[in-house]
Amino acid sequence: MPYAVGYLGPKGTFTQKAVDALFPDQDAVSYQTIPACIDAVKHGHVKYSVVPLENTLEGTVNLTLDYLIIEKSLKIASELVVPVEQHFMVHPKHKDRWQEMKFVYSHPHALAQCHQFLNNDMRHATAETFASTGAAAKYVSENPDLEIAAIANDQAAKEYNLSIVKANIHDFANNETRFIVLSKNGSEISMDGLVLKGYKTKVMISLPTDHAGALHQVLSAFAWRRINLSKIESRPMKTGLGRYYFIIDIDQKMDDILIPNTIAEIEAIGCHVELLGSYPYYSISK
Repeated sequence: MPYAVGYLGPKGTFTQKAVDALFPDQDAVSYQTIPACIDAVKHGHVKYSVVPLENTLEGTVNLTLDYLIIEKSLKIASELVVPVEQHFMVHPKHKDRWQEMKFVYSHPHALAQCHQFLNNDMRHATAETFASTGAAAKYVSENPDLEIAAIANDQAAKEYNLSIVKANIHDFANNETRFIVLSKNGSEISMDGLVLKGYKTKVMISLPTDHAGALHQVLSAFAWRRINLSKIESRPMKTGLGRYYFIIDIDQKMDDILIPNTIAEIEAIGCHVELLGSYPYYSISK
């Protein structure tokens, strides 16, 4: 019997926080890399996988997007936006002398997001990178005799019994990460207890090489139908310089007429269109 959910681990990461919100009563298993999470769905080891797609400060997680493009059999079934709040934590035996810690461990993005705190309060300490915030917290928990600290979320502190000695040390208060749920069939997942923000449809479009102005015509096909696009980005096709996929977020659910007719018009000029998912997106409050 496969696990219900796979996620980018270990425990205590922001991805696990997303999993707990999306699938509170389901068995979950962690994987060490994004490709491993996606492969787990592909090979039937899990029914769903939760992976990060975009961060307010760092932008798109290109590895997730590239693997989603490659694994065309997998679709996005849901999306969740999670606020990113970073805390400074130590083993409980060091909580009264936390400013004396000599090393600070975390994911490189988390270290970058807490630059001001590290520069002002922990300038004497050496910052070193870990594969994830959860892995950093785990290491600190397992080495109580070392003068080390971690930057991670509150879930990591609970998971590994660490003391948060300085909360909310991130430079920007509005930082969020967008997580997507992948499945083989892409069937919509409805979530109780989360804030439904709306629906979106994500498509991937490759342009013909012999058709001038094709991208303009693609965008015009949406524009004259008054279909709102919330995001457009490009990713290299990896078949030669100057060749790109265009990933487009349509700000509405797939219907029976409007979007299919738009896709038909785009394909008529020689473009290839791939549906990556049509799904609800949610948020959780801070």
